[in-house]
Amino acid sequence: MRLWLALALALAVQSTALFGAVPSAAWADETVSIGGSQAVLLKPAAPHGSVILMPGGNGRLDVGPNGSIGSLKNNQLVRTRNAYKNHGLAVLVVDANVDLAAAVTYMRAIKSPVTVVATSRGTLRAASGIAHGAHPDALVLTSGFLSSESGPDRNVMSILGSPAGLPRTLIIHHRQDGCRFTQPAGVEPFIKWAGGKARVVWLDGGEAVGNPCQAKSHHGFLGLDGRVVSLAAGFR
Repeated sequence: MRLWLALALALAVQSTALFGAVPSAAWADETVSIGGSQAVLLKPAAPHGSVILMPGGNGRLDVGPNGSIGSLKNNQLVRTRNAYKNHGLAVLVVDANVDLAAAVTYMRAIKSPVTVVATSRGTLRAASGIAHGAHPDALVLTSGFLSSESGPDRNVMSILGSPAGLPRTLIIHHRQDGCRFTQPAGVEPFIKWAGGKARVVWLDGGEAVGNPCQAKSHHGFLGLDGRVVSLAAGFR
């Protein structure tokens, strides 16, 4: 037994010397509870800020153990979550029923500033969370339900009512977004309404396959993930 332990220790030391220290499990994806709602946390060793990712669609992720996600895997924010971590940010991917104010408080305890990044129908949930008392340091809205000109009557402007509670905001929108709920015409009315609190970055190119409101389209920035993540991660 002593000989076996000695050999195991020697192999461990040799492996560390050859390949470097094994990353601590503390930095692996993990499932956390925010006010009773399950969320996925990704945390680099020394984050310089935090992001809260709010997917579109019905927003239900079916979060399982060890940071596993069962639904919405192709959603633009879900599929790029590791890219935000690679930008040095602590990342929280939240479910539709999350208390956004509690999520902001949770991430602020990890590392400020805290930016909320929401896409498509997730922009409605972000607006509702802010209207109910969430105070992120910044907000990024991609393919957003921004104004009545976007398409639907229920939109970020109608939910907030006034830009008074709006944090500094970045809009990322594709010029060829073909979704009837997030028409490009809705962007400029929102920028004017925000009164200097928001700016827009327009994107072109990429790919579009199938339903114009789904992830594999200009609405979902197919082929432009790196550009979207770079813009959102740099807006703090």
